[in-house]
Amino acid sequence: MSEAQGFDALASLSSNPEAAAPAEPKIDAQGRSYATGKRKNAIARVWIKPGTGKITVNGRDQEVYFARPVLRMMIAQPLQVTERLGQFDVDVTVQGSGLSGQAGAIRHGLSKALTYYEPALRPVLKPHGFLTRDSRVVERKKYGKAKARRSFQFSKR
Repeated sequence: MSEAQGFDALASLSSNPEAAAPAEPKIDAQGRSYATGKRKNAIARVWIKPGTGKITVNGRDQEVYFARPVLRMMIAQPLQVTERLGQFDVDVTVQGSGLSGQAGAIRHGLSKALTYYEPALRPVLKPHGFLTRDSRVVERKKYGKAKARRSFQFSKR
């Protein structure tokens, strides 16, 4: 009987009203939200503000910067999932890594910026894994090896 009372006491503690309160939006004086996204060695600084859906990467249009449609689709995923396509202007500065890593960094930063602008979108983005930083990076080269794990060609003679 005492166990049941103990569990009831624990249940009453878990229903904390402060934890259920929604987070405050983080919007600057210009009406923008900012977030940093990372993937491999790429770092993307992302600003979003209400607009027509224009995405600018390093001062260039996304169609010019990312010629491959797969990378443009990857960047637009957080906006499609949250049904905010065409509602936000996105301004990005990205550096490091290659185009694929940069696209992943922009997707991560855009997802974070959306949650800062509209905290209610977090439960929508979280299950798709857009808010998780992909921590995989290139393995370092080891001595006595041609690459990280590749051995030199073996010859018996």
